[in-house]
Amino acid sequence: MAFEVKDIDESKAPLLDHLIELRTRLMRSIVALIVAFCVCLYFVDPIFGFLVQPLRDAFPDGEGQLIFTKLPEVFFVELKVALFAGFMVSFPIIANQLWAFVAPGLYANEKRAFLPFLVATPVLFLGGAALAYYIVMPTAFLFFLGFGGEVGGLDIKALPATGDYLNLVMQFILAFGLTFLLPVLLMLLHRAGIVSRAQLAGARRYVIVGVVALAAIVTPPDPGSQVILAVPLLLLFEGSLFLMRFQEKKVIDQNGQTEEEKSAAADA
Repeated sequence: MAFEVKDIDESKAPLLDHLIELRTRLMRSIVALIVAFCVCLYFVDPIFGFLVQPLRDAFPDGEGQLIFTKLPEVFFVELKVALFAGFMVSFPIIANQLWAFVAPGLYANEKRAFLPFLVATPVLFLGGAALAYYIVMPTAFLFFLGFGGEVGGLDIKALPATGDYLNLVMQFILAFGLTFLLPVLLMLLHRAGIVSRAQLAGARRYVIVGVVALAAIVTPPDPGSQVILAVPLLLLFEGSLFLMRFQEKKVIDQNGQTEEEKSAAADA
């Protein structure tokens, strides 16, 4: 049986029905988040151990530790880890509920236009998060730990606090994950007719400056992580322009075929 994307639902439900459906979708999303949070809270030690791995690898063998200066700090850190991981796990369900609520109000061609972006969004976010975890974080931690040593006869040792470390890790992952969604944003703006490929190509120099400034803002103040974020973003920008060329060509071909069909129908 062939896959078929249905058009706008013929039935026009009253506003109250839409509000009831919205409440149902929100409740399902909240339940999914709560269940994922509880499961991740049960496995919070291995999850946090996974997040700590880049820091442990940056320290020399047998050295390195995380400290806490406030009694409830580790407790709240574990809650934040479980909530962060629970949102990641439940995001497909939340996105599915959002799509199920919005999709009935879209035409078939609009649904087909949005589906690639729904697939690309988690893939690009995970790609950015993986780049942050496996490449940027180890490089940045080695850079920061390099400032340890001896000054004026006193030892300078890194004793990162647990809460500060978690905030730094979340900043890395969210910054790289969200900024990697740049192609999705550009393609949506292009499909909506707000910007054109020619406009973006003409503003390339300003985009480069903006990407470098964004990388400096969302990453810690070390040049290595800023460069590692800026270079992939510029490559994603150029890739977006490449895809826009095919998208515009497809639109031109479709309009040309439409004009030919109109001409043939007029001659008949």
